[in-house]
Amino acid sequence: MKVFKFGGASLKDADSVRNVASVLKNFSGEQIIVVVSAMGKITNSLEKLADAYFYKKSQAKSILQEIEKYHLESVSNLFMDRSHAVYKELAAIFKGMEQNLNKAPSDSYNKEYDQIVSMGEIISSRIVSDYLNEAGVVNNWLDIRNVIKTDKTYREGKVDWEQTESLSRGLADGIRLTQGFLGRTEDGFTTTLGREGSDYTAAILAYCTNAESVTIWKDVPGVMNADPKWFDETKLIEQMSYHCLLYTSDAADE
Repeated sequence: MKVFKFGGASLKDADSVRNVASVLKNFSGEQIIVVVSAMGKITNSLEKLADAYFYKKSQAKSILQEIEKYHLESVSNLFMDRSHAVYKELAAIFKGMEQNLNKAPSDSYNKEYDQIVSMGEIISSRIVSDYLNEAGVVNNWLDIRNVIKTDKTYREGKVDWEQTESLSRGLADGIRLTQGFLGRTEDGFTTTLGREGSDYTAAILAYCTNAESVTIWKDVPGVMNADPKWFDETKLIEQMSYHCLLYTSDAADE
């Protein structure tokens, strides 16, 4: 069993999703749990939606429309057949989200945040799973909330390890495509595991399934000599020894 995680930057558009399929085709026949984040920077947009909904701001529906438009742009480039089931799946998801915006929020911002922001992973996993099957990478979509159980600490869910480990049994069955960042309380509400929680999800699943490895796939060619977001003319380090990695790590801690 292997666990792979693809972050938002690795899923930001149709070409990125196609690349995920290309990667997975190299592991045909293996048992893999694939954990995906929300696409691109969509979590940021969903945070704005949660804020607008809870504080009853007028722009909530327009924010939701932009989120839907973003996803449909990728979907239309991945699925040329407009009768494909993915279009109905997404239409149902966004209709449900719109209906929820018409309901009065509870008195807990963190709880409402989790119910809204979690939809990024649900949507992206549906799109990626459907595309992989279309591309010949047979997989089964898994709702991770049926596996990872947490307490009611919204936005920072604490994992119930005994339940989660028990529910993780039997996941070694071909390729499972699931969501990062999410869990579920005993009474059925969605929780999130903290920002950047998809890496944590991958680690949870690796531990609970006794996986042989966790691979965090990135949308970069390798290790650079500096952060290209901050420095111009960065260069790719073609080779790096284990000793060099240790030295870099020790220097960063000082």
